[in-house]
Amino acid sequence: MYKSIMIDEFEQLEKRNDLAIIDVREDDEYASGHIKGAKSMPLSTLQEMAESLDKAQPYYIICQAGGRSQMASEYFASLGYDVTNVMGGMSAWRGEVIDGV
Repeated sequence: MYKSIMIDEFEQLEKRNDLAIIDVREDDEYASGHIKGAKSMPLSTLQEMAESLDKAQPYYIICQAGGRSQMASEYFASLGYDVTNVMGGMSAWRGEVIDGV
């Protein structure tokens, strides 16, 4: 089971904490703008990349609007990871955006 939070709550948490953020958008979307420190892990690569994560670490999963991050959150939670789906995604993000990879 995973948690979900709205983008407003996530933005407040991100300002005060060093969060482990996973961006599940595709590489071109990530390169066009992402949250500083977010790890790119496209939804299409989750099965291969999931083993590289620490199950003791909580993760915040983000995509463009919330659909792909919800699917990724369900998948990670089924493997025993502590994940939170960020609803609203990058389309609602008002914080700093980093371009490139």
